Amino acid sequence: MPQNRATRFVLLLAVFCLLLKSADWLWPLAVPDPQRQTEGAQNDFAQLVVDRHERPLRAFADSNGVWRYPVELSEVSPFYKEALLNYEDRWFYYHPGINPFALLRATWQNWRCGCVVSGGSTISMQVARRFHPHSRSIGGKLEQALRALQLEWHYSKDEIFTLYLNYAPMGGVIEGVGAASRLYLDKPALGLSLAESALLAVLPQAPSRLRPDRHPQRALNARNKVLQRMLEFGVITQADYQQALLEPVLAYQPHTPQLAPLLARELRRQNADKSLIKTTLDADLQYEIEDYLAQEIQRFPPSHSAAILVLDNASHEVRAYAGSADFSDDSRFGHVDMVQAQRSPGSTLKPFIYGLAIEDGLIHSASLLRDVPRYFTDYQPENFTRHFSGPVSATEALRQSLNLPVVQVLEAVTPERFAAALANAGARYRIPGDGKANLSMALGGGGLSLAQLVQLYSALANGGQVWPLRYLNGELPSVAGSRWLFSAETAWVLNDMLRSPRPDRARSYALQDNDRSIAWKTGTSYGFRDAWAVGVTPAYTIGVWFGRPDGTPSPGHYGALSALPVLFQLFDRIEHKPELLPQPEQVSQETICWPLGKSAAETAADQCFQTHKAWLVRRQLPPTLRDERSDGLWRNPLTYWTSERGLLVDGSCDVPARTAHQLALWPRPLEHWLPASQRLRNRLPAVDPRCSEPPALALEPLQITGIQDGLILRSSRTRAGGSAALPEISLHAQGGLGPRDWYVNGLHVGSSGEAETLSYRFSVTGEQEVVVMDAQGELDRRTLQVE
Repeated sequence: MPQNRATRFVLLLAVFCLLLKSADWLWPLAVPDPQRQTEGAQNDFAQLVVDRHERPLRAFADSNGVWRYPVELSEVSPFYKEALLNYEDRWFYYHPGINPFALLRATWQNWRCGCVVSGGSTISMQVARRFHPHSRSIGGKLEQALRALQLEWHYSKDEIFTLYLNYAPMGGVIEGVGAASRLYLDKPALGLSLAESALLAVLPQAPSRLRPDRHPQRALNARNKVLQRMLEFGVITQADYQQALLEPVLAYQPHTPQLAPLLARELRRQNADKSLIKTTLDADLQYEIEDYLAQEIQRFPPSHSAAILVLDNASHEVRAYAGSADFSDDSRFGHVDMVQAQRSPGSTLKPFIYGLAIEDGLIHSASLLRDVPRYFTDYQPENFTRHFSGPVSATEALRQSLNLPVVQVLEAVTPERFAAALANAGARYRIPGDGKANLSMALGGGGLSLAQLVQLYSALANGGQVWPLRYLNGELPSVAGSRWLFSAETAWVLNDMLRSPRPDRARSYALQDNDRSIAWKTGTSYGFRDAWAVGVTPAYTIGVWFGRPDGTPSPGHYGALSALPVLFQLFDRIEHKPELLPQPEQVSQETICWPLGKSAAETAADQCFQTHKAWLVRRQLPPTLRDERSDGLWRNPLTYWTSERGLLVDGSCDVPARTAHQLALWPRPLEHWLPASQRLRNRLPAVDPRCSEPPALALEPLQITGIQDGLILRSSRTRAGGSAALPEISLHAQGGLGPRDWYVNGLHVGSSGEAETLSYRFSVTGEQEVVVMDAQGELDRRTLQVE
């Protein structure tokens, strides 16, 4: 008899297996394969963009408007796994997809009560119902059971459990424990406490009725029921149970985060196949910057926007990304990403021109440069202030953002070399027109983005190396991805040149000089279209842009006024006491002499008129930068001869003996800005009367006649409409050599011969600077007032 029973059991088991296999063969003929359907659904997850700590930045619903954030088993709290298994399906890892004992128990309990006490469905059956909805009938329940068997045949237990974790209904359009924990509790599923795990484990039983944000008391009662069952099963201790009961049910109203919306939008486009996009941003910093910028932009007229980019120099990771001032404000073009927009960089590229000149051994930090009107070239820029300073050091020229000196340096470096260096560093400068490199690049005559500027400036803190910006977390930087812009020594010197005192601190220069922890530069594009400020410390590089995205001018808004205060505010919030970069071994300091530019120790006392401290790279000490077209053929120092009487002579003078002397020359265009005692003709002896013609050095100096400094011009003439006409003036100069070129406020207004007069009518009122230049590059100037 026992043998017959055993035989009968084996036959029944064989029949059951045959039916199971037959179901797997025959069922797909009637309905689609569950594997294909579940895989298709998994590819339609909502996309979640998170920060470096996996806090939500922005979320995008799936094609059906459902919020579902994918999680793996390892990304869910162990408390939740235990709560779910012990409340829903204790024997999940042991049954084949259906649990006959649970079904019988549920049927008996429901029959006795006359109501629904329990469902008896396994986790596998619930997953099957999610992908294959059925009617609430015996046939529907049978279909659900067969589907569960199919799932078990095609998937492992962990895979089915993961499907439940991601697709369980959690109320409204929220599905899965990942989305529920984020939207209700503002935390990842891995961080769920015991009480929170019990709450979310019971929620799928009645998602609408137990929603913790709408019905906290119902949710509390259901949660405690789960905790009670876990205690009865011995899964948790009495102490754990009591502690969990004390935790209140506090849930947020589900809302989708909206931080870094423009970057999130772009990363979603680039990573369409990823459900979870992990960025390098810091959500706290991002929120603080967006909130600050939304308030700050209110000071600006409508249609204005702003952008901010914060970069961690060590990791090359972007920590904050504000592409517009207010993403929700269409009147300010909030949907336009101004971090990536190509705009004129204004003066923000000047540091890299000086850096390349230092790297090439053309200048050092204290080299003598010329802030004077330019001649002999088609490109004639003017300073922002429309005034000239005469002799300036490279550091002074950079800190004051003077235009004429940087064009002089770019001419020596060559625009082609500059454009190639930027392109090699990964920041291709878009030049309008024929695209050829030219001198206008020094002042923003092209296009770069805020992201490219921040990338370039970060080289000042990274030893001259430019690294690609990193937006995605987990991607390790590759040395092969970095580019050299210049050496570490040049980067350090340039960083020091840019560490000028902050204008927002104490007015006393002595106090300002103690606060030089940030290397910073501003810029303003032509027509006040773009206002820039970029700052660097060893830890961070921050870029700020203000302007109108549509490219129209913003009169009165420029870098130092609009963007720079925001830059300093950001550094004060992010980094209270920035450190300084360590000085490289190959950087040394030397005292140099003007005008020759040589070491003070190697310069004769009568040739050293000014001393300056210069930072030298690899002990390179280049002489003062020459301009062959304005300095002529003379070499510095100049050699001249005197007779036995000590008077000036040249080859045309009939004297018995000559003595050679050397004279340190200032560049000729700087003569007018020098003290009278240092001007060339005042340093030369009188001409020997035995000379048939005066030596060329003794020519009468170039002088404007008929205009005195401080002159006030008014006009009594009126226009046809009755308004006053601005006065007209006659421009004439004597002395010098060759034709004259005339400039008013830095703009070339005409030319005249040695004996000619040029008429000019002023176009604006206020202080005017009139400058004349002869064929040798010698200058004279006057300042007057037009009313």
